[in-house]
Amino acid sequence: MTLRLRVDGERWHRQIHDVARHHPGLIPVVKGNGYGFGRRELAAVAAGLSDTVAVGTIHELDELPATVTPVVLTPTVRPPDDARPILTVGSTADVAALAGWRGRVVVKLATAMHRFGVEPDDLGELTQAARAADLDVVAFAVHPPLAGTDDEHADDIARWLDLLDPDDEVWVSHLHRDGYAALRDAWPERRLRIRLGTALWHGDKAALQLVADVLEVRRVRAGTPAGYRQTAVPDDGWLVIVGAGSAHGVAELPGGLSPFHFARRRLTLLEPAHMHTSMVFVPQGETGPARGDTVDVQRPLIATTVDVISWT
Repeated sequence: MTLRLRVDGERWHRQIHDVARHHPGLIPVVKGNGYGFGRRELAAVAAGLSDTVAVGTIHELDELPATVTPVVLTPTVRPPDDARPILTVGSTADVAALAGWRGRVVVKLATAMHRFGVEPDDLGELTQAARAADLDVVAFAVHPPLAGTDDEHADDIARWLDLLDPDDEVWVSHLHRDGYAALRDAWPERRLRIRLGTALWHGDKAALQLVADVLEVRRVRAGTPAGYRQTAVPDDGWLVIVGAGSAHGVAELPGGLSPFHFARRRLTLLEPAHMHTSMVFVPQGETGPARGDTVDVQRPLIATTVDVISWT
């Protein structure tokens, strides 16, 4: 074992069900690397929370159980063979890319993100094009940016609620619990659903711990060239070889900081992480980890591939 995600299972499941209880209409998001857990692991949990589960692209559909309705959040330049998923369209070009495919779509609406999404003046043309292509428009999605407050996001959403038909189902995201509750209170007759990923799976960070095994500890002298790049060791001390590297998504933090900690102290990287290992330096006189110990790893789980998940 090298890079390991330790999970307090009882605490993690408790927080997930608490989030689901306070977010009526929840659509769990299971995309990318499965938020560090893997998509297959999360999909099984998500299926117990909702009848609808979202993935990032058409290439992430295979690991969803047949019991849920899949939603693909990113528009695609070519449709899948499967007509089961709900696909996303944000322009007439997205509709044209689905030529020959018959199924359901959600229309992406423009927000301050300025990524995908149709502008208000083009909404009618897009919905007409979708229906002319025999696509069933089942909902409209408003995806505000991460930056900003709930009030700002609610304003972005409300702008569209004023334009849409009262019977249209609207999917929103990036609202906290109170913000979503306030939106539902302000629009009690509207059919609202919320997509949640990070807030659902990482809502209680105390339930999660990312650690890596120490594979080797070597005594070194100041000036000794070491590592892939033959970096000179800055002082007498020890090289600690940690079983996590770029293959896991482990890298320096912003500002060149090391992502590794031991005994509540940040360890110093000798050189950038490489493939499956990293080299850190512990100067003489400081207490460092021994072979067989673990070090804490400070990396976002959405960008990390773990070797093992340990449930406690």
